[in-house]
Amino acid sequence: MEIEEIAREVVDSGYNVHTKLGPGLLESVYEVVLTKLLADRGLSVERQKAIPIIFEGLRFDEGFRADLVVEGQLLVEIKSVENLIPVHGKQVLTYLRLLDLPLGLLMNFGTAIFKNGIKRIVNNHSNFASSILRIHEKD
Repeated sequence: MEIEEIAREVVDSGYNVHTKLGPGLLESVYEVVLTKLLADRGLSVERQKAIPIIFEGLRFDEGFRADLVVEGQLLVEIKSVENLIPVHGKQVLTYLRLLDLPLGLLMNFGTAIFKNGIKRIVNNHSNFASSILRIHEKD
């Protein structure tokens, strides 16, 4: 499955979760329900995937945890806050770099309108369809 198709499935599933549950629940609730919906669509989903850190030749296996990795290609970071702040996007970009993944979705279930809480974050890859949701940060 192509990454853009995976991203569409994730956003559609996220919209369904937000519509049915509404904003303001704990992130863990959205995570478990979204995982179930994606699995029901036939997608493989890893929850709380450990992201190792390699520093000066040392490997730390439990540096960070990604909320979801879908089909081994797409990182999904789930928030449930009133407003995203810049550090949230930087967090996703760091996870993408450490996992060497091309695309991440930052999904904030705390917003009243779901589309206002979705951000696409691209990790130095340029072969994606054009999107107004794309964030491409430089070092």
